[in-house]
Amino acid sequence: MSTYQYCVVPAPTKGLKAKGIKGQEARFSNALEDLMNRMGNDGWEFQRAETLPSTERVGLTGSTTEWRNVLVFRKPRIDNIVAFSPEVFIAPITTDEEPEL
Repeated sequence: MSTYQYCVVPAPTKGLKAKGIKGQEARFSNALEDLMNRMGNDGWEFQRAETLPSTERVGLTGSTTEWRNVLVFRKPRIDNIVAFSPEVFIAPITTDEEPEL
């Protein structure tokens, strides 16, 4: 059974300029694509996007709930592979002779 490690990163909030990309929607898509490609190059597989509540302090005694957009990535844990050390058994020697008593 495979186990995974997860990485949760904030979703981009503004676009990324690039040559030939015009308009806010295209720039935002470019920012998202850039982030996902960088994560993919490091071996992370995109799982899903989530919008989650975050309780934050306001003033001395108050609090408010802010909604955060995050992206969830995963990749197989490599420490399981490193920890795996199979035991090597030596095959028994078989002979046609009967053992001496």
